Amino acid sequence: MKVGYLGPKATFTELAVKKVFKTQEHLPFQTIPECMDAVVNNDIDLAVVPLENALEGSVNITLDYLTQEVDIPIVGEITLPIKQHFMVHPANAENWQEVTRIYSHSHAIAQCHRFLHKQFKGVPSESKSSTAAAAKMVQETPESNIAAIANELAAEEYGLTIVKRNIHDFDYNHTRFVVLTENQEQLLEFSGANYYKTTLMVTLPSDQAGALHQVLSAFAWRRLNLSKIESRPMKTGIGNYFFVIDIEMKLDEVLIPGAIAEMEALGCGVKVLGSYPKIMLELN
Repeated sequence: MKVGYLGPKATFTELAVKKVFKTQEHLPFQTIPECMDAVVNNDIDLAVVPLENALEGSVNITLDYLTQEVDIPIVGEITLPIKQHFMVHPANAENWQEVTRIYSHSHAIAQCHRFLHKQFKGVPSESKSSTAAAAKMVQETPESNIAAIANELAAEEYGLTIVKRNIHDFDYNHTRFVVLTENQEQLLEFSGANYYKTTLMVTLPSDQAGALHQVLSAFAWRRLNLSKIESRPMKTGIGNYFFVIDIEMKLDEVLIPGAIAEMEALGCGVKVLGSYPKIMLELN
């Protein structure tokens, strides 16, 4: 079985894939749309892409492409703690405190602001396309005393030395990844999961006052717990939005179908994006 993920190699997405899909073939893709298209074209069996970060919010390209461009169900969710480490080429391990430039993804740089401000005030930080790309650059330029902020897998992949661990500002930072496939029977790794979620896409009727309140009421009186509700533009004009709603339970035969029927009776469009198990990973 082939598992595609947002690359390049040694990103946090690959780290999640390696933790869950340990025996399958892993294939990196340059962009999230390319990864999803590979499922549609049967080039891969599963796609794993980031959906939300606890600090940075939703990954909009994932939401928009999933809801407007492809029709692939969400069949699993992986939540991974984000731990950022400071790493240099082994040749510069002894004088790492004298680095002249620091590279990483812009989000990772922002997530390590306190450490950088305290330890490397005045040292320029430069954004790369990913934390893994930053690590690769450090590997390729041992003559320069530069550093990368990346994960442990990147240090291993590119032969770098971690000189300072866990430099991120917030310990509770996590990223949610979704697993996409058209054949849910392949998802054996999630067979023992105890927690489930159902995600709906809801389009409100136009020019109807109180429609969103009525939608939320359909969940409230059924005591359905919503962990997230987010609006996204429909790209058909200003003021036109759809809503992505996460329900903290597996799709059943009564409550969620009843809520969907009530929303459709109000004139809403409702699509089930997936009802799926979720797992929380841990890192050392």
